[in-house]
Amino acid sequence: MNPAPTPDPTPTPHPYHQPDAPRDLVGIGIGPANLSLAALAHPLGDLDTVFYDQRPAFGWHSGLLIEGATIQVPFLADLVSLADPTSPWTFLNYLRSRERLFPFYFAERFHIQRAEYDAYCRWVGESLPDLHFGHQVDAVRWNPERDVFEVDFTQLDADGEAEALGRTYTRNVVLGIGTEPYVPEPLKPLAQAPGVPVVHAADYLDHRATLLAAEHVTVVGIGQSGAEIFLDLLRNRPAGQERLHWLGRTEAFAPMEYSKLGLEHFTPDHTRYFHALPESARDRLVTDQWQLHKGIDTATVAAIHDELYRRTLHGGWPDAVLTPGVHVRTAGRVATTKVELHLEHSTQDSRSRLTTDAVVLATGYRERPLDRVLAGLDPYLRRDSSERPRIDEEYRLVLDPSVTGTAYVQNAETHTHGVGAPDLGLAAWRSAIILNSLTGREAYALPRRTAFTTFGLTQRQQVPPARQAPALTPLVDRR
Repeated sequence: MNPAPTPDPTPTPHPYHQPDAPRDLVGIGIGPANLSLAALAHPLGDLDTVFYDQRPAFGWHSGLLIEGATIQVPFLADLVSLADPTSPWTFLNYLRSRERLFPFYFAERFHIQRAEYDAYCRWVGESLPDLHFGHQVDAVRWNPERDVFEVDFTQLDADGEAEALGRTYTRNVVLGIGTEPYVPEPLKPLAQAPGVPVVHAADYLDHRATLLAAEHVTVVGIGQSGAEIFLDLLRNRPAGQERLHWLGRTEAFAPMEYSKLGLEHFTPDHTRYFHALPESARDRLVTDQWQLHKGIDTATVAAIHDELYRRTLHGGWPDAVLTPGVHVRTAGRVATTKVELHLEHSTQDSRSRLTTDAVVLATGYRERPLDRVLAGLDPYLRRDSSERPRIDEEYRLVLDPSVTGTAYVQNAETHTHGVGAPDLGLAAWRSAIILNSLTGREAYALPRRTAFTTFGLTQRQQVPPARQAPALTPLVDRR
């Protein structure tokens, strides 16, 4: 049995930090959102910051770093460029530091591989001194006597076991705890049962060998992750013996909306428009805009069709069934090695059963609930009609006026800021907004207009002044 951790109230050392003095900002979670914030905060030398994450090291969807899979945003959507393209932590500077700038130039790739984005983020993380992995934040409280937040954490050893307890005081906090894999209720008992090959897409690569060896595999979910996993399985199973099912609720294998004007829904202009809408309108709009972020990249759709077509060249059809518009009603085990899925097609009003040897749940992610970490702030939190935290335009939790500190959130504000909340392309802009708010000055100059689209009739667009034609100097005939 491991000994109980020893309380240690000493804050983690910081080059600018005085013992017992409150920090300016404590970040909880180190995903791309808070990593972006840490990178942009670092040059602002007057800020005393620290960021905690319970994981032993940075990792970005490690189970989905499938060979060849790309991120769905251009490389300029790195951690800093869209707020400060001169930052030393741009993706281009990462390539330069690895002597890969010319190969990237000639590769002419606007969308980089997921594995490369993960490696880039690791490179940034290794350069920043204020990141502390192996630190699990347990609670955040407001101390009205000192006018500071108290952040309690547990320091973990290499095995993830509690090693010591600590407390940090801070004037401001920012939560960037991200999302967690979502498993539908009918499939939770199977996913939690040991030895049953039912895994979430987040863990795909850890189980890939087992899945490839299974006699029959079913992929549930027809978004981008489901498409990439189905394609990887298809490419690595024998022709004529694919034995694959791919199914999901959506009525079609729909492509992601990727038109240029459609992408303007991921601009600050749309974010401001969305935030100003009534709560009921925001909730309706998030549901209606699913194809902006839940469809499949057209290149992936094309690759799947190409692979299926290739397998017909010598006659016959591949042993693969692709069925949209289907959901899993219930599921259970057959003996100890198979799974039975009870399916329903709502449009056709029909039901059937599918027996399979393994299931991959490409059923997406959900925002991690803030309530566990923020339980100590619950008396101060202001909530909307659905009991969700209210978040203002500058990503601040709306708290009781007696709280003089500020709590910011990142990638937990879809209900207030729209579908762009988890988008990598808005990470740097959001970080800059937070830092400008935190410092009370324009630490980062941001554009007032970012889209050609005018969202709404009554929106107060922050449009920069019209450009004046330059004055022309009359030509003088010097003859």
